[in-house]
Amino acid sequence: MDLNRSENILALTDVIQAINSSLELNEVLRIVMDTIIRLTKAERGFLMLRNENGQFVNYIARNWEQESLDPSESAVSQTVINRVFSDGEPVLTTNAQEDPRFGGHQSVIIHNLRAILCVPLKVKDEITGVIYTDNRIQAGIFTESERDLLITFANHAAVALENARLFESLRRTLAEVTELKNLMDNVFESMASGVITADMQSKISLGNRAAQSILGRFDENLIGLQLEELLQNQENDPDNCEIFEDIDRVRQSDKPITGKELKIIVPNRGSVALSLNLSPLKDGSLNTQGVAIVLDDLTEKKRLEAQRRLFERMVSPAVINQLDPDKLQLGGVRADITSLFSDIRGFTRISEGLDPITLVSILNRYLAEAADAVLNQEGTIDKFLGDAVMAWFNAPMPQPDHTLRAVRAALNIRSAVQRLHEELPIEYHLSFGVGIHYGEAVLGLVGTEKRLEYTAIGDSVNTAKRIQENSAANQILISEAAYGLVADKILVNSLGKIQMKGKAEPMQVYEILGLKS
Repeated sequence: MDLNRSENILALTDVIQAINSSLELNEVLRIVMDTIIRLTKAERGFLMLRNENGQFVNYIARNWEQESLDPSESAVSQTVINRVFSDGEPVLTTNAQEDPRFGGHQSVIIHNLRAILCVPLKVKDEITGVIYTDNRIQAGIFTESERDLLITFANHAAVALENARLFESLRRTLAEVTELKNLMDNVFESMASGVITADMQSKISLGNRAAQSILGRFDENLIGLQLEELLQNQENDPDNCEIFEDIDRVRQSDKPITGKELKIIVPNRGSVALSLNLSPLKDGSLNTQGVAIVLDDLTEKKRLEAQRRLFERMVSPAVINQLDPDKLQLGGVRADITSLFSDIRGFTRISEGLDPITLVSILNRYLAEAADAVLNQEGTIDKFLGDAVMAWFNAPMPQPDHTLRAVRAALNIRSAVQRLHEELPIEYHLSFGVGIHYGEAVLGLVGTEKRLEYTAIGDSVNTAKRIQENSAANQILISEAAYGLVADKILVNSLGKIQMKGKAEPMQVYEILGLKS
């Protein structure tokens, strides 16, 4: 018995150290319940805490296999729990079926409850929850020894759980916190955000590990450094100068400033984007002694935002907003689309006499106009093929008027080219030839998980390109299949049947003149 008692005390000591080292509420609850079940040899264990509304809620339910219980397996004796709530004293019954206190209660009978041990969680004499364990198979497994052990454990666990819950509340309102120096060391060190405090002369008085990591000072103590040493920016960003003015303003006005963004140069990382929340640092008498700064690294977020902006230049933002990234996967689906190919004419001619930088600049002017025309009609730009643009409509989101959108985009390309001619010297005047076709294609993500390309593949796409190859300068050609979908909305000139490269039979093609009024 003494040996078992020593083992229990050692286990209790270990778990108390574990729960005091973590302020993540879910992790604390898991450690608490798994350890309780192991020490008491219970079949099930439940932990119930008082929420913000004063109600007791089942936060976690575990079994002896260290698995979470489904709600269907979580039936307990409410009679026992209510008694512990009301009396504030532990309840132990070796066999609830035969215990005159509980044997006649419906929950005990229906759920075949036998050994039950339930103790309150108390913080400063206030009941914050209960720990409930039972065994529906064996009677008599709980004794006063297990009860005393669980009471001791619950006293420590209640404090740790309360600290964890306070930490959750603190993290939600961190921007308004004005007494950071009063936080416990384990709260301060476990924060994901960096925290720095500095005195009235900007000398750092406190800094956590997250701040060291964000600022690239892994092996360096921040205490004693000047804020200017950490928040330097070799790019002379105006925001970098403003941040020091904001720090002075917080110290003088006693008012926090949140959501400030700035870029700094961090050793071994280069340019890093930060979000800063500034609050006056108070002493026990509420006198301002400096400033508290909460830092969050926005570098990855800014990178993803830049990637999205780049994606928006290829796919309409209206389409992007309707996509579900969780449902994207490699492979394709068949869809009816209207394909559009637009090729720059005269590019080879001017490329022979221009330097590469000027040449690319002119090319981008024309391609940008074509891309904008497509995106304004919520089309998808598949790719740029040298001096050509491949796009399509009616995917990934359905567009009932997809062919008309393609026609509008083509007409807008022609208008944009005319406007460019008014701005550019005559030697830089280029033109477009456009081909439009409607048909079935396979659309989807092609590539690998590391490099994906959303593209359209099929004969209908190739046909659109062949039609474009037969267009003259600034001429928009449309196939009979596509024309049939918009015949009542556009003005055309029939060009008869044209033999396309790679096609066995000639195709009927029309030249688009404009839209019907």
